[in-house]
Amino acid sequence: MEASSSGITNGKTKVFHPEGGVDLQGYQLDMQILPDGPKSDVDFSEILNAIQEMAKDVNILFDELEAVNSPCKDDDSLLHPGNLTSTSDDASRLEAGGETASEKSKSNGLYFRDGKCRIDYILVYRKSSPQTEKREVFERNIRAEGLQMEKESSLINSDIIFVKLHAPWEVLGRYAEQMNVRMPFRRKIYYLPRRYKFMSRIDKQISRFRRWLPKKPMRLDKETLPDLEENDCYTAPFSQQRIHHFIIHNKDTFFNNATRSRIVHHILQRIKYEEGKNKIGLNRLLTNGSYEAAFPLHEGSYRSKNSIRTHGAENHRHLLYECWASWGVWYKYQPLDLVRRYFGEKIGLYFAWLGWYTGMLFPAAFIGLFVFLYGVITLDHCQVSKEVCQATDIIMCPVCDKYCPFMRLSDSCVYAKVTHLFDNGATVFFAVFMAVWATVFLEFWKRRRAVIAYDWDLIDWEEEEEEIRPQFEAKYSKKERMNPISGKPEPYQAFADKCSRLIVSASGIFFMICVVIAAVFGIVIYRVVTVSTFAAFKWALIRNNSQVATTGTAVCINFCIIMLLNVLYEKVALLLTNLEQPRTESEWENSFTLKMFLFQFVNLNSSTFYIAFFLGRFTGHPGAYLRLINRWRLEECHPSGCLIDLCMQMGIIMVLKQTWNNFMELGYPLIQNWWTRRKVRQERGPERKISFPQWEKDYNLQPMNAYGLFDEYLEMILQFGFTTIFVAAFPLAPLLALLNNIIEIRLDAYKFVTQWRRPLASRAKDIGIWYGILEGIGILSVITNAFVIAITSDFIPRLVYAYKYGPCAGQGEAGQKCMVGYVNASLSVFRISDFENRSEPESDGSEFSGTPLKYCRYRDYRDPPHSLVPYGYTLQFWHVLAARLAFIIVFEHLVFCIKHLISYLIPDLPKDLRDRMRREKYLIQEMMYEAELERLQKERKERKKNGKAHHNEWP
Repeated sequence: MEASSSGITNGKTKVFHPEGGVDLQGYQLDMQILPDGPKSDVDFSEILNAIQEMAKDVNILFDELEAVNSPCKDDDSLLHPGNLTSTSDDASRLEAGGETASEKSKSNGLYFRDGKCRIDYILVYRKSSPQTEKREVFERNIRAEGLQMEKESSLINSDIIFVKLHAPWEVLGRYAEQMNVRMPFRRKIYYLPRRYKFMSRIDKQISRFRRWLPKKPMRLDKETLPDLEENDCYTAPFSQQRIHHFIIHNKDTFFNNATRSRIVHHILQRIKYEEGKNKIGLNRLLTNGSYEAAFPLHEGSYRSKNSIRTHGAENHRHLLYECWASWGVWYKYQPLDLVRRYFGEKIGLYFAWLGWYTGMLFPAAFIGLFVFLYGVITLDHCQVSKEVCQATDIIMCPVCDKYCPFMRLSDSCVYAKVTHLFDNGATVFFAVFMAVWATVFLEFWKRRRAVIAYDWDLIDWEEEEEEIRPQFEAKYSKKERMNPISGKPEPYQAFADKCSRLIVSASGIFFMICVVIAAVFGIVIYRVVTVSTFAAFKWALIRNNSQVATTGTAVCINFCIIMLLNVLYEKVALLLTNLEQPRTESEWENSFTLKMFLFQFVNLNSSTFYIAFFLGRFTGHPGAYLRLINRWRLEECHPSGCLIDLCMQMGIIMVLKQTWNNFMELGYPLIQNWWTRRKVRQERGPERKISFPQWEKDYNLQPMNAYGLFDEYLEMILQFGFTTIFVAAFPLAPLLALLNNIIEIRLDAYKFVTQWRRPLASRAKDIGIWYGILEGIGILSVITNAFVIAITSDFIPRLVYAYKYGPCAGQGEAGQKCMVGYVNASLSVFRISDFENRSEPESDGSEFSGTPLKYCRYRDYRDPPHSLVPYGYTLQFWHVLAARLAFIIVFEHLVFCIKHLISYLIPDLPKDLRDRMRREKYLIQEMMYEAELERLQKERKERKKNGKAHHNEWP
């Protein structure tokens, strides 16, 4: 304050405008755009006296000298004409027709009728609503809190009334102090480490090489989009007593629009609408129908006739659309600081996590594609697929009763080759890599979240004590006890009542899981019945590929059942969560999240688990098949293995699920908004063109989901499960997830910017309970991939044959030459005369050799029919079983050790961030001490000047 009050500041002449502004030549600190007029040099005290005389309600406070020399940009000063790089406030002039951005905002309905008071919040109600008395009391109390109010009727429906709310500076300052809103007070100072000559020379050589490379094409162009500059200022909780410490260029833009709306919403949640202890808050009025909607306004249109690169952005929404939600910037990084500034920290953290997850999918997708291409390259050298394709003399037993014919093993040549693409020598390496990748992803997300929390001032932020849910208060208002934190009486739920409700809820969850199992059981019956039907089909294409047709149709039917059950699960989860009566909104949200995730996860993956671990495992053998309800013979795997069924299941479910989700996220809101616009045109007539104000445009948009970001997180978490849990069977899953997420980011951005009303900006430190769910999926993925490799794939049987039974037995080799004879060794012999009557095929197999067949082959390790124990397990079967169990144990322990080692080696906080935090804490203490010392010295000088006595002590 003392440094900035001198007559000359860093060679810049300080000038006073009598019309009501202060200008530092070279730095713009106006309250409004000032006309040219006579200027005279005066000292700082004269400026303050003149301002107080001309406008009592205006108080411009200057910060320290370094803040003036390099001003910190206000959050709402993002209206830049053309390619200007200097900061400016909302009154910056645009080149489009000479019209100012503020004038455009006023004409578009962002201000009251006087054009001065900015609209911070909108309430919507219908005059025909019966809750008139409650609404009138509520609005009187709103005025009593100091909020300004103005009403407008709808242009298309006079029954709809819009209530516009504005928070004056005094109200914003009072509640910002109560809410501990952090605001900037000093620019950050960065110290560069000392660089040695050798390192400087290396940097010069690297910079010369970089001249030939593209200049960071994935980064946004800050020269043409100067609004993306970061806010490099120290922040502190706002205090009206220490207001002189904060950087206030303009009181109208000191609190950005998102913060203003959050403060107004905070006030509305604490205003009474009726006499009574619990008759308080906007949420209850929305529930009982007093108000139809409540939302903050978007900052104008997201489209402009002029290019953003030549004329600049008209508002934040336009800037977000051009540099974030537009498909032309799909390859660029997200402007997370701008997203956070417009939508709040909670939504900003979601997009930060989604961007981080998408970026981490690049190495996983590359390695998965490499595994797939490795299978393609080594396909011609695979001994197993060669033997299958050349086995024209091996006749396989029918895979179903009666109608399924005998078939040559060579008929499954194509399926054997496709299986090799996913089940090859690189599969085990990829499974280990994905287990480690999941751990690295989560550990590095912790570090990334810490950096974001530091940049967004969330390190020291703690959620204020949450309010009790109205439903909880209404249910338990008769029983009260003292809150140990606040010391106030509050409703209390007895332990016995809580336990009984949890037991009922757990029973409901168990019942719904049983419904899922019943649905899977129905799919199993469909598969065992349909395979015989397709085997007797008229079309040769379907008849010859009956198993593939059965699997494909079963997957599609399963997907339809999944989507139908999801609707039921949402209603049941909502019912069970409300039955539990959680105390606070966060407890309700966590309980609902766990139930919905559990339902959706079991629903989506139950059939996949069946195919991976149960299909073809308990079928028995020819002549002694195990049957379902003693009627239907259980389905067998294809002669080339069960992995092809698992690949089809994952591929079809993943593609259909992602396509359906993308349609529902974007297509459904687009159709709804189009239908709303169509009804408006029909009501007003096609010949009349109306320019709707911003509040009416936003009212016609779709509200954000009732559960907030739940659907967005759930979709990505389920995809993460698909990407990690069965990735050993489908290495292309990370690639499909990557392609989907690149589209998903822009779809979500487009939806938030253009199709939804502006959500209320809210703060959060992390992604909440979803992180624990991700850790659980990472642990489950290690177990499932171990079982997929050991049980579903043929990796272990091939390894046992190569080292124990093949041509290289005892030599310690396992190359392709050691796999000669593997196919014949993995097939057992069955005597056709031993078939059961209901299993005996209609054909006798004479079409293969001209005479009826006596023997056929099947996949298993069993003794021949003429042995001492016909169809008993061979020694090779027990060797394979022991090897599988050993592999599961070794694989799990090895991967878990690697995961824990990585978690231990990677700290949660980067070292440079820890140093910056310590440095900032030290500097803030020094700054606050110096500022207080300067204030005391100034007061002492004023007292001496006025001749008043003073005490040499701290106030």
